[in-house]
Amino acid sequence: MLGILFTVIVGALSGFLAGKLMKGSGFGFLVNLLVGIVGGFLGGNLLAWLGINWGKTFIGYLVTSLIGAIILLWVVSLLTKKK
Repeated sequence: MLGILFTVIVGALSGFLAGKLMKGSGFGFLVNLLVGIVGGFLGGNLLAWLGINWGKTFIGYLVTSLIGAIILLWVVSLLTKKK
């Protein structure tokens, strides 16, 4: 149960921060949560592929999730950009 709560907290926080950095405002709790969780998965796999491991700390999980969320939002912005 604590793992799910931890995932929600880290996901929501990293989604919110990524939204602020990439767009200038957050997207709302549910979208921030979704972006953060998907970003955590993406960031975790990407950093593992690069051989980067920050340990099992809150800051390590948050930074990993934030990196993944920023990459996710960047890719989405590229795909939705009007020409």
